[in-house]
Amino acid sequence: MLAGKIYDPNDAELLKLRQTAHRLCKQYNDTFEEEAEARKNILDGLLPDRGEGAYLQGPVYFDYGLFTRVGKGFYANFNLTVLDVCPVTIGDNVFIGPNVSLLTPKHPLCFEDRNPYLSDKGYYTDKEYGAPISIGNNVWIAGNVTVLAGAEIGDGCVIGAGSVVTGKIPPHSLAYGNPCRAVRKITEADRLEFKKELF
Repeated sequence: MLAGKIYDPNDAELLKLRQTAHRLCKQYNDTFEEEAEARKNILDGLLPDRGEGAYLQGPVYFDYGLFTRVGKGFYANFNLTVLDVCPVTIGDNVFIGPNVSLLTPKHPLCFEDRNPYLSDKGYYTDKEYGAPISIGNNVWIAGNVTVLAGAEIGDGCVIGAGSVVTGKIPPHSLAYGNPCRAVRKITEADRLEFKKELF
């Protein structure tokens, strides 16, 4: 699965890992923000590969959690969804807005390949595969963004609200749209010191 090959999503080992992650998500989502120790203990099981100061507002939804890495200073707003059937790698100081989805799974286009079938193990399943997602350091992903399997977002990027990221976004780009495309470089002229009207 992690290598991006066809796999059986109803395999007993994967099913157990998913059920554990879903239970931990539910437990996390039932906590209050001030329950910092309880939240930390849950994340130790759900998202063990996280940097110092990582904060998830909640609610959160992970398929596995174990296959996602977030760097230090990570922040995710409400309703983060991560389907991590392939690795999801997120750098340091990444901010994620509300209702963002990081989706590594893929499904066959032809229904003959996609539809459920009876496996030789005696249960119904389907054929799935995926591709990893990589998000660099110092990235801001605005609300309602969907990042799809195989996407790569370079360091220092800003991804505009509602975008669908399908490919590679070069470092230090302002990018938006469906499909998401780099519109321009982020430059020194974008620094707050030149935005006098904001002060």
